[in-house]
Amino acid sequence: MGKPTGFMEYERSSNKGISPKIRIKNFNEFHTPLSDEERKCQAARCMDCGVPFCQSGILIGGMTSGCPLNNVIPEWNDLLYTGNDEQALMRLFKTNNFPEFTGRVCPAPCEAACTNGINGDPVAIKENEDAIIENGYEKGYVKANPPKVRTGKKIAIIGSGPSGLAAADQLNKRGHSITVFERSDRVGGLLRYGIPNMKLEKHVIDRRIDIMKEEGVEFITGANVGDNVKASEILKNYDRVILACGASNPRDINVSGRKSKGIYFAVDYLTSITKSLLDSDFEDKAYINAKDKNVLVIGGGDTGNDCVGSAIRHGAKSVVQLEMMPKPPEQRSDDNPWPQWPKVLKTDYGQEEAIAVFGKDPRVYQTTVKEFIADKNGNVCKAKIVKLESKLNPDTKRYSMVEVKGSEVEIEADLVLIAAGFLGTQEYVAKAFGIELNERTNVTTKKDQYQTNVEKVFVAGDMHRGQSLVVWAIREGREAAKAVDIHLMGYSNLA
Repeated sequence: MGKPTGFMEYERSSNKGISPKIRIKNFNEFHTPLSDEERKCQAARCMDCGVPFCQSGILIGGMTSGCPLNNVIPEWNDLLYTGNDEQALMRLFKTNNFPEFTGRVCPAPCEAACTNGINGDPVAIKENEDAIIENGYEKGYVKANPPKVRTGKKIAIIGSGPSGLAAADQLNKRGHSITVFERSDRVGGLLRYGIPNMKLEKHVIDRRIDIMKEEGVEFITGANVGDNVKASEILKNYDRVILACGASNPRDINVSGRKSKGIYFAVDYLTSITKSLLDSDFEDKAYINAKDKNVLVIGGGDTGNDCVGSAIRHGAKSVVQLEMMPKPPEQRSDDNPWPQWPKVLKTDYGQEEAIAVFGKDPRVYQTTVKEFIADKNGNVCKAKIVKLESKLNPDTKRYSMVEVKGSEVEIEADLVLIAAGFLGTQEYVAKAFGIELNERTNVTTKKDQYQTNVEKVFVAGDMHRGQSLVVWAIREGREAAKAVDIHLMGYSNLA
């Protein structure tokens, strides 16, 4: 696969990023692609390793190893290296409906499982994938291909995030008539409003939605099923329903002073920014503004980093990011061997920008908020934070993070953003359709299945598995589509 000796001849090379102090002047994507020849060299690094863990998509130690979509990575790397661009794209489309999304926002568990990564740098799989799809758009390979025959079956998909879009795309290709209901004003769900523009410019979503519309998929926005659209009408008018509404309940921080003004969930903050950007290029001022404020971000992960990068772009006075867990090591520990996901320190774009602007990493580890302090007008102005340490609970025999007595300090905080993850399905949607939820508030199904307790209703994505990656959502959408197709037709030719 690729060039047999390529991994020895070529060093890993990545798309060049615009320097932090320049890129924070706007909300545009900031990486410059490699040349075609340089990209071929990167594809050539894909070795004929015999057992390509990169495409395995399995869980090891509760962490994803390899691509959840089972992308046949060595094959399209070989096609990219040999200049067979269109064939590379067709091979990629066999397993992934939206490589333009995953090629931008996926954390690349495929690269973490790459055999080259055992003793060196892994293949630049994520960037190779993005290069294949972007080349496909540029050369006209990606175009509408409506089904030649319609089955007469109607399917409603509730939610237009990555799982809903994947299910819609698959079932439309099969010839069913698809209507996607989206409660927001624009299609895309998490992709649209949960991921900031500098990671995924929204014209990339629009480009794909336009193709899906040409292929016959209908999109209805402003349709909040269970609120302004009755679930009973959906069940009556459609042969099957797929719920793909995400894990939309943000986890809160319940401490004294939480009701103070100026404390927001990260998802609301990021949504306000993207919506204002798209509506008016920020001219309407209808966004939560971090300008000249001391910003406190509670939580790590991608969402916390996105809050850091967004706040810096709007001119925050300072940014502090709290992480409950200890600082990860810079190298794999002995109990975290390949091909497990590497639990190592990652400095993402937002932290890089904070270091460039403020001279230090914004992250404070093993720390959480104990109290919010408001001024006389009820606006948050300070936060009392406390250090944490890991201790064994004698009753549960498990370790947990507990406060270190006497470690409390106060810091200035004019804007607080809670990026502590999500808890599961919003109750009103479940009640509207009469579906059962489990103890994690995810929709209940049989193991590895997608049909709910209501015969016509299926589920996919974060609503099914809990908060997860875009690549997992696409896989779930594809698998739910196949389950619906079999339930409707008695068989399926969907992959």
